[in-house]
Amino acid sequence: MGLRTPEQYKASLKDGREVYYRGERVPDVTTHPVIGVAVEHACIDYHMAEDPRYRDLAVVTDPQSSEPYSRYYYLPRNAEDLLQRSRLIAASTREGATLVVLIKEIGTDALFALHVVAEEMAKRGKPEYRERVQKYYQLCRDRDYGVAVAQSDVKGDRSLGPQGQEHPDYYLHVVDQRQDGIVVRGAKVHTSVSTNTDEVIVLPTRAMRAGDEAYAVAFALPIATKGLKLLASAYGGFKKDPFEFPISAQHKMMETLTVFDDVFVPWERVFMCGEVEAAGFLALTFVKFHRFTAVSYKLPLLELLAGSARAVAEYNGVESAGHIREKLTELAAYHATVQGLIIAAAHQHVVVPPGIAVPNTLLTNVAKYQFASNYHNAVQMVQDVSGGLLVTGPSVEDWRSEATGPYVRKYLGGKKGIPTEHRLRMLNLISDLTASDFGGYQEVLAVHAEGSLEAEKLQTYREYDFGAAAAYARELAGIK
Repeated sequence: MGLRTPEQYKASLKDGREVYYRGERVPDVTTHPVIGVAVEHACIDYHMAEDPRYRDLAVVTDPQSSEPYSRYYYLPRNAEDLLQRSRLIAASTREGATLVVLIKEIGTDALFALHVVAEEMAKRGKPEYRERVQKYYQLCRDRDYGVAVAQSDVKGDRSLGPQGQEHPDYYLHVVDQRQDGIVVRGAKVHTSVSTNTDEVIVLPTRAMRAGDEAYAVAFALPIATKGLKLLASAYGGFKKDPFEFPISAQHKMMETLTVFDDVFVPWERVFMCGEVEAAGFLALTFVKFHRFTAVSYKLPLLELLAGSARAVAEYNGVESAGHIREKLTELAAYHATVQGLIIAAAHQHVVVPPGIAVPNTLLTNVAKYQFASNYHNAVQMVQDVSGGLLVTGPSVEDWRSEATGPYVRKYLGGKKGIPTEHRLRMLNLISDLTASDFGGYQEVLAVHAEGSLEAEKLQTYREYDFGAAAAYARELAGIK
């Protein structure tokens, strides 16, 4: 089939999947008042494939079959392939008003990693995994599936590994091996968009050691598989007016605690089972792709921080003030630095078997760290430029009321020539972005999503060539 319409995508979600929201079973995710918003948001990827403005960016053609398919499934071979993928991710995020879609992005990050690791496992005498990965990739690509990834185990006592936990289910593990497949038990957390995807890929969360064989497991399942339960959460659960909440009223991201209650997985969908030596390699390879994706989808958000600060400074009449120009310059530099690093990471990629381009790991992690470590400061600058009306301003009901509306229009105007409505709309946008439940959600994501600050620093330390740098220092110091 190659490409699906938004309607076909939504119809595929009516499959009896076991989803819970605030303790209650959801009979149909497409019509649920909260999850349904996330479903419509995810349709952006399918709409873009039909939109002439994005068709060339969102769709590629199979040279053998001449069939079109989503660019997300295109295996990157060079820098331009990586940059096109980054541009598509950024474009879809712009369409989603800075909220990433992720319906295919994370899943294909995992598929790329599985290709790389399966190739290495084939060299070690296990070619069956490579064959399974290739068949599963073809299935997802040709059916234009949305695919989530469940990687983060709940972990329990984080000072202990899988075997040292109070009970074994804090890390997902194999509880039975049968002739036709395996049975797994446990839970994963932070599983993005799983309520509204077709499939979920499960990966190990960390390196394993001897004795952890039951935990070294990777596989894929349809979301509607028996025993797979999704406990969904989202920022905010109340109905919002788009005037007051221009982003969060119309766009939503779902996360789940993903429970595997003795779930059966057929062998053809198992990509690792007991290979402790490959678990860490798979977890790290996925991260190499996924952090590149993460920084790509942050770019529209950084552009919006800079752009909204510039616009509200003009509306407030302070755009020429020295301290305001300084903040705007810092916001511009923040955006440009992260953008430049991700472009450089694509250009300085490495190609690994089976011919897949991997973004430069050092530059990708530095880009992610620059984004995450500076986000809260950027929010502070935007709030400082905007003023206290972000949290003390009138409500949308005050604006629309015949009794109070005239006072709002009279007293909350700004610079001459700027309509009061324009100023209020910009303030509402910034409030939604930085001072609402959505703003808090974004700030937590900046710290923890796609790896913590410490994880990014650790990977940067590992990847930087300190040996060469120290050798250069010794040479100039005259030390032989």
